[in-house]
Amino acid sequence: MMRTSEVDAWFEKRDHPLEDAMQAVRDLALGADPRIEESVKWSTPTFSYKGNIFSFNPARKFVSLLFHTGALIPGDHPGLEGEGQTARVMRFTDLTEVGERSGELTTVLRAWCEWKDG
Repeated sequence: MMRTSEVDAWFEKRDHPLEDAMQAVRDLALGADPRIEESVKWSTPTFSYKGNIFSFNPARKFVSLLFHTGALIPGDHPGLEGEGQTARVMRFTDLTEVGERSGELTTVLRAWCEWKDG
């Protein structure tokens, strides 16, 4: 899917020390599956396909992704952290870690899309 001007504008308004890592996550999300779209919801970039997959939760010391219903995504995804019944979080400390764990994020996103089409 393509980047949207709405999310471009969100990034332009921010001065985040990990913007390069956040942009890399954005590219990974949009490249993981052509069905994934981006928008701004709850004042932050949100990625969706047949429901909200994840939103940035922009902490200053790491890139935090809030998977709204991450506990329900089929498969074993150890990078999705959390104990609750619904939400999960995936965090990256910097651009290098995004690169190192890109396969993990892509796997989670593809599992979401397959689940929603299943």
